[in-house]
Amino acid sequence: MESECAPHGGFDNVAVMGLGLIGASFAASLKAAFPAVYILGVDTDEESCTVCVQKGWADKACTPDDPAFKEFVTAQANLAVIATPVPSVPDYLKLLAEWRFEGIVTDTASTKAHISQVADEVLPFPENYVPGHPMAGSEVNGVHGARPDLFKGAHWILCPNENTPAEHFTRLHELITGLGARVVSLPREQHDQAVAIVSHVPHFVASSLMHLATRHTDEQSALLRLAAGGFKDSTRIAAGSPKLWCGIAFDNAEALAGGLTEMRDILDSFIGAIESGNKERVTAMLTESANARRAIPAAWVPNTEDLLEVRVPMQNRSGVVAEVTTIASSVGCNIQSIEIDHVTEDSAVLSMIFTDEGDIGKLSMQLIKAGYTFSFNPLSAKEHTHVD
Repeated sequence: MESECAPHGGFDNVAVMGLGLIGASFAASLKAAFPAVYILGVDTDEESCTVCVQKGWADKACTPDDPAFKEFVTAQANLAVIATPVPSVPDYLKLLAEWRFEGIVTDTASTKAHISQVADEVLPFPENYVPGHPMAGSEVNGVHGARPDLFKGAHWILCPNENTPAEHFTRLHELITGLGARVVSLPREQHDQAVAIVSHVPHFVASSLMHLATRHTDEQSALLRLAAGGFKDSTRIAAGSPKLWCGIAFDNAEALAGGLTEMRDILDSFIGAIESGNKERVTAMLTESANARRAIPAAWVPNTEDLLEVRVPMQNRSGVVAEVTTIASSVGCNIQSIEIDHVTEDSAVLSMIFTDEGDIGKLSMQLIKAGYTFSFNPLSAKEHTHVD
C-alpha cells in the first residue's frame, strides 16, 4: 500500500456504496485522478453496476448481497464511501459494523444528525467515521447524470469531531482535494442548519417559483417560452429528483421549516414595503442583498498564487484538527493542503497551506481565542510544489 501522504490519502482499495449521481461521479473522478486505486461499486440496481464497470469508473461492481462485497470489505478495503440516500445509510453502516470494518468510513448524505447518531451506536470503531457532504449536483439524476468532473471547484464538507484521529482528516482532505474539490470543515451539530439555508431552502424556493409560473401558463401560453436566463438559472435545481428531495425535506424537517419561515418573513417584508409605497425600504433591502452577493467572489475566490503556511503545535490536545479546520472555514480560508509533522510521541505540528482567500486577521484572532499558538510563513505556489 502507498504511504498515507500519497495524493489520494493512501486509500488504494475503495468501496463505493450507491452508484447514483454522487456515488458514480465519485468513482469516476477517483478513477480519473488516480487510476491505480481499486474501486468496488455496490448498488441494488444492476444496471448502475453495469454502467460503472463499462465506463471504467469501477473495477468491479455488485449488489449488496453479493459475497464479493463482504470479501472486499473484510480483506482489502481501507475506505468505505456511502453515497446512498439518507434512509439507506444506516443499513450499510450496520453491514460495515457486522463485518467489523476497520478502515475509514465517510458518506455523502445531505443531513448528518441521524446518521452520526447511528454511526456512534453501531460502528465498532465510531472514531473512524468522518461525515462528508459534497455540495454538488445535477438536474440529471442517477448514474446517467454522473460525470468525472462533477466535483471540480465544488465545496465538500467534512465533519470531524474531538474523537476523529488527526490523520483521518488529513487523508480524506488529500483525497478530496485531489479530485478538484475544496474542503470545508463544519461541526456535525451545525451541518444540518447550515445546508438548510444554502441548499435545502433554495431548492424549495426554486420549486415554488416553478409552481408560480405554471399556475399562469394556461392564461399566458407563451410565459415559459419567455423565461430568460435569470429565471432559468434560479429554477434549474427544481428539476432534481422529487423523491430524493422529499426525503431530504423530512430528514432535515426542523432546519428546513425554520429556513422557509425566515424566507416567508423576508418576502412579507418586501410585500409590506411595496404595498405601502416605501421605496426607500425596498431599495435598502435590494442593496443589502446585492452587496452581499457581490462580496462572495471577493471573499471566497483566490485572485493570486500567494500561499500562506500556518503551523500549529499540538500538545496532547484531542480534537485539534476539527477545531482548527473549523475555525479556518468559518473565516473563509481555504486549506489547500494539510499535514501532520510528528515531533515526539506526544507532540506534533499541524501544518496547513492556505490560498489567499479568507480573513487571515480573523483567523489569527480566533486561533488565539481558542488557545492555540501558531506561526505564519508566506509561500509562493512554486515553493509549495517543492515542500516535502
